[in-house]
Amino acid sequence: MNKEQFNLILKEKEGQYIEFKESFDSKSLSKEFVAFANSSRGKIFLGVDDFGKVKGIEITNKLKSQIQDLAINCDPSVIIKLDEMDDILIINVEEGKNKPHSCSSGFYLRIGANSQKMKRKDILEMIKENSQFNFDEQICDAFDWKDFDDEKFEYYLKLAKIDFDFDKKILLKNLNVLKGEDITNAGVLFFAKQPSKYISNSKLRCVYFKDDERVNILDRKEVDKGIIGNIEFALNYLNEKIDVRYEIKGSQRIEYPDYSEEAYREAIVNAVVHRDYLINGEIAVEKWKGRLMINNPGNSLVKEENFGLESRPRNKLITDLLFRTKYMEKIGTGIKRINNFSKKNGNDVEFKFGDSFIVYFFKVGEKVGEKVGEKVGEKLTENQKLILKFIQKDSQISIIKLAEKIGIATKNIESNLSKLKYKKLIERVGSAKGGHWNIK
Repeated sequence: MNKEQFNLILKEKEGQYIEFKESFDSKSLSKEFVAFANSSRGKIFLGVDDFGKVKGIEITNKLKSQIQDLAINCDPSVIIKLDEMDDILIINVEEGKNKPHSCSSGFYLRIGANSQKMKRKDILEMIKENSQFNFDEQICDAFDWKDFDDEKFEYYLKLAKIDFDFDKKILLKNLNVLKGEDITNAGVLFFAKQPSKYISNSKLRCVYFKDDERVNILDRKEVDKGIIGNIEFALNYLNEKIDVRYEIKGSQRIEYPDYSEEAYREAIVNAVVHRDYLINGEIAVEKWKGRLMINNPGNSLVKEENFGLESRPRNKLITDLLFRTKYMEKIGTGIKRINNFSKKNGNDVEFKFGDSFIVYFFKVGEKVGEKVGEKVGEKLTENQKLILKFIQKDSQISIIKLAEKIGIATKNIESNLSKLKYKKLIERVGSAKGGHWNIK
């Protein structure tokens, strides 16, 4: 590390890969060693306070020996390398190859700027996933530097309040998106002119539906603007589509939006940070008649029973890069903030787990506590009631037969069947010809 890199780090706040320590404390250092080793590596600057102000420390052979002993005494041992910069000791902690690591006070994991104690289930999960693959930190071998977007990079630096007066590659290395001369997948997702050229699942889709059945599309946009650009496009898209009611009280105009902007912003950022970029598909941001849906490809790393109580970022480097901007104020609080902002605005929220992680926001005035597909306020039509009646009598009844019995066109039968399936009242089992209907 040269002086220029060092000065740049001091101007930045602590994060996923950076920790400042004003003085030597064996218990505290051991905790940071295992937290970085259990995560994705990191640097500890000994002799720097929490605000990045250099205090200095007396660097002796005894101090170096004590620090090496701390690393060796972790279980299993943590590999570290020591560097010096004036009177600052820099401890480079490597990612562990035999996770999880522990120290005398337990197991820790680096999450954002904090080292958090791991619970038993997290330790067992890490043992099971010891060969984990950190997609965002891997090198993108195919990347051509002609496709690096300097405008995106400069815009990011402005958002992160990082000085421009440094060499570009030094800045990229300090952001951990450059390894040697090669850019990481996170770097591509943030700073490539067209990220999908290298990472096909980088796009985001925005759709505006006329109804809640997702049948009639009023508008559809697909974007590939990089992580920051995708977030901002999705926010602007919803801001344009969401209705706002106004009231004049005295000399003030008070706005009452159908949805909380702070809440759906958190949900969009959450989707970008936690999506599985190895799974085909796009992040979907959809405005329906009576709700919003934000669909994130990839299951949640947090089990449903622990949801909202713990945080397990899938893409640590992407998380760290966004944490430096206004789009992530605190790591690990997104779900709580979604709930709080929604409640304050009068919206109900539902989280759905599965192959995708989905967040539903219900419009102000919708029935609180409704489940998606079970909306009590949407009464069945007479034709839909008749369809259910005939299916109950004959589960193999055809669309043509239903049309004859009810006296409407087959296309109307098909439309009503789609609505009943959407409401999860019926399902089709087997093929169109040999299968049958099942009333749920």
